[in-house]
This record gives sequence, structure tokens and C-alpha cells, in this order.
Amino acid sequence: MSLGDEGHAQVVSLRALAHPVRLQMLSLLTGAPMSAAEVARELGLTHANASYHLRQLLAAGQLKEAGEETIRGGRAKRYRYDLDVKRTTAPDVPSAALYYEALASELIRRARLRTDLGTRGESTDADLWVPVEAWHAALDAVTGAMVALHRAAVPPRSANAVRVSATTALFEMGDKGRTP
Repeated sequence: MSLGDEGHAQVVSLRALAHPVRLQMLSLLTGAPMSAAEVARELGLTHANASYHLRQLLAAGQLKEAGEETIRGGRAKRYRYDLDVKRTTAPDVPSAALYYEALASELIRRARLRTDLGTRGESTDADLWVPVEAWHAALDAVTGAMVALHRAAVPPRSANAVRVSATTALFEMGDKGRTP
């Protein structure tokens, strides 16, 4: 069975995201446009590795070019994550699972970076049944909060800014494997 052009684009996009370094890059490029060299320095990567991953994200439609700058006589492209671009969702459950696996890996990496459990934060997990209206209200609230955080993002180490981790995965589930 063929996915068609749109389904293929969705798979390419999700596979581009299914890499922890690329998820880190998207987060980093939400706050400010950066060149491959800047991304490499910030994430502790080689310039070649950063360039490769940035090209993959650009080809998958996850980044946009945000100008160029002259560096030591050469030209360096700057990239930015554009929150206003409509992203595609997974065309099938296995593709979505691949993305969620990358999210889980990135969440674990970030949790290990946490230095003070006394700072304000929140975490929760749920596998439950709720009325449809409550589900839609929760989706709207969480989506609104995530958009607000993305829009408020600033360059790394900006004055009066705090580094935070925010990961969400909300989806409807079937009832297979669910014990009453």
C-alpha cells in the first residue's frame, strides 16, 4: 500500500525528528536563528555533524533559512525553527511511535541535566478515560501553553532567562491491552 506524496512527506519529516540531536536543534533554533558553527558549539558537536543534521531538518521542512552572515571570508547560512509553519502528523502508528521514542530519549537526557529538584516544575502521566469535551479542553490548554513557551523562547543564556524542558505527547488510544 502506497502512502502517496503527503504520506511520504510525513514519514520523511518524522524520521528527521526521530533523532535526539535534531530535537535538541529544533529547541535551540526556536529562540534565535543560528549558523551550523553556533549550533555545533552550543551542543558540543563537530561542525560537519551539525551541518548534516541541519540539512536533514531543512529538507524535512522542519527549519527555514533565516539569512546568511560573512564569517572569515565565507558565507554561513542561519537557520530557525518556524513555529507558524503547519507541521504534518504521522501517517501511521509505527511512524508516530518512532517519533515518541525519540521524545522519550530526549526527555531522559534532559532529566539527567536537572540539577535542583527544589526548583519549580511539574510532571505527570496518565492513561485514562475522559469525556470528549474534557479531552478537547485539555488538548487546547496544553497546545496553548506549548505555543506560548515557543513564542517566548530567547537565545541561550539570555539575561533573566531560565533553561526549561517541556515535552508533551497527548493522543487518543484504543482500548486493546487495557485492563479494567
